[in-house]
Formats: sequence, C-alpha cells, structure tokens
Amino acid sequence: MDLLKDINPNKLPKHVAIIMDGNGRWAKQKGMRRTFGHENGTKSVKDVVETSAELGIENLTLYAFSTENWNRPKLEVQTLMKLLVSSLKKEIKTMLDNNIKLNAIGNLKTLPSKVYKELFDVIDATKDNNKMTLTLALSYGSREELLNTVKEISIKVKNNIISPEKIDESIINEHLYTQNLPDVDLLIRTSGEKRISNFLLWQIAYAELYFTDTLWPDFTKQHLYKAIIEYQKRERRFGKTSEQLS
Repeated sequence: MDLLKDINPNKLPKHVAIIMDGNGRWAKQKGMRRTFGHENGTKSVKDVVETSAELGIENLTLYAFSTENWNRPKLEVQTLMKLLVSSLKKEIKTMLDNNIKLNAIGNLKTLPSKVYKELFDVIDATKDNNKMTLTLALSYGSREELLNTVKEISIKVKNNIISPEKIDESIINEHLYTQNLPDVDLLIRTSGEKRISNFLLWQIAYAELYFTDTLWPDFTKQHLYKAIIEYQKRERRFGKTSEQLS
C-alpha cells in the first residue's frame, strides 16, 4: 500500500536526520561479510535521497561515518571509504538532475585524501543547487563538535572578539558544523536500536525521535513515508502547553 497519499505536504519536517544502522546485521543474517551490507545500504541512501527531494524536504542529513567508526576493522573502514568515493561519483548526476546541494560536516581533514578530494569536487559541482541540501556526517562526533565550538568561542573571548555576556544560543549555532542548517525536526534511526550515538546532540534538542526495527538495507521510500506520517501525528509543543498552541 502506497502511504504517500497520507502525507500532508504542508506539514513536512524542514530537516530530517537519519542514523543509518543495521548494515552489518543485515549481511550477517544472510551469511555474508559486513561489507556486503554496506554495499547494499547505498541503494537505500539513493532511494531516501530521491524520495526526500520529491517530497520537498529541504534538508536531509545522513550519519555516514562517525569518529568512533575509525575503530572498526581496517578492511571495513577501507570498504566504506571506497563506497563513499564510488557513490559520490555515481550520484553526482542524480544530485544535479534533482537540484540537490551536497554538504558535509565532521572532522573532514581526517578523511583519506582521495575521499576528501572527491567529496569537495561534488560539493563544488552542486553548490548552486537549491531544492534540497543533502548533508553527509563524515568522521563526525557531536561531542567533538561541541568541544571545538567551546574552544573557538573561548579564543574569541580571550581576544576580546566576543564578550562572555553576549554568548547565547545563536553564537553557539554560528560555531557548529551545522551553522547553515536549521535544527533537526525528525530524527530516524533504523535497526531497532534506541540510541542517539553521539549524533547532532545540540541540534536535536526538540526533534521528534522515530525508531524502526527495519535494517538500513531494507529501508525504502515507504518506510520514510511511515516515519513522516508518524511525525505529522505528533504535537510539537517546544515546552509550551497544548492550550498555548491552539
């Protein structure tokens, strides 16, 4: 059954973030190596990116590789990096055809030089697109992001560029990797795990959280529709009462 008809186009989340989890378990269930799961997970990425653009979602952020993922087996990390390069090369036409702008957040300088170059080639090629911003969180960790933010603001205070009294949420936002993105409205995590895993901790302060047992390689546009329908059923109060909103 197609759930698209149940989505209210006037109540779409402006920013959807996804923790794409379950590639390894998906592969294990099929008696295959973990890298097989990552390879198949790229199909779900393509499906979700294209569907989000078609729906009119303005910002989509995908947790592609965390700072902790560097501790995984060497072969798995190498495979993930090769997949990233090949996917970027393969999907540049899709991004151009769908008017999608590529963005990346994280400690990007730790990426292999080939990955870094390919990433920024695509970012540059899509910089004028404006229908949707697709952000890849790569070598990303939210605590590291917040630590860097505190250090940068501290240096500016020390050099009298910012006074401590002027520090507010907007100042912090300006120093985050996500400075050009709105707060997350809907956070989706696949595979049945119910954790945030050091992802966008500041930015999801008032996000609606949606957890599904579906493993990432099995996640389709229908699963995305279901998450958005659930999001649209919820009352977002931002600390206020229901009466105040009506």
